[in-house]
Amino acid sequence: MGMTIIAFDFGTKSIGCAVGQSVTGTAQSLPAFKAQDGIPNWADVEKCLKEWQPDMVVVGLPLNMDGTEQELTRRARKFGNRLNGRFGVKVVWQDERLTTTQARTEIFERGGYRALKKGKVDGISACLILESWFEEHPEL
Repeated sequence: MGMTIIAFDFGTKSIGCAVGQSVTGTAQSLPAFKAQDGIPNWADVEKCLKEWQPDMVVVGLPLNMDGTEQELTRRARKFGNRLNGRFGVKVVWQDERLTTTQARTEIFERGGYRALKKGKVDGISACLILESWFEEHPEL
C-alpha cells in the first residue's frame, strides 16, 4: 500500500508544492502558494491538504553548500512546524541544496528562457525535493 506525500519548497514570496506517490516514486507539481514574508494563506494550504490527504509532508531545507543552516533554513523549519501544529500532519525534512538551480535548468532545457516563470520553478523544485526524498527512502 503506497503513501501519498506532499512536498513544499519554502520561500518568503512563494512556496512551491508537489504531490507524489511512494509506489511510483514520482511527483507532480501543484500550483505554488503566494507568501507574504514566508507566511502563506493558510486556508489555501488547508484546502490542498484536505484535497490530497497526504500521509506525510516533506519540507525542503535550504542549507548552505557546506551543510550549515542559514536564516531561510530556520524559517523553513518554522513553516514545517506550523504545518504540523495546525493540521496534525507528520512533517519530515529534506536537504534541498541545488534543487532550484536544477529546476531552472530542467525548465530551460524544455522551454527556453520564457518558460522560467517563478511559480513553475518553485513547483518543479518541490517535485525534485520529493523525488530525492523517495530515492533516499526506497523502503516505502
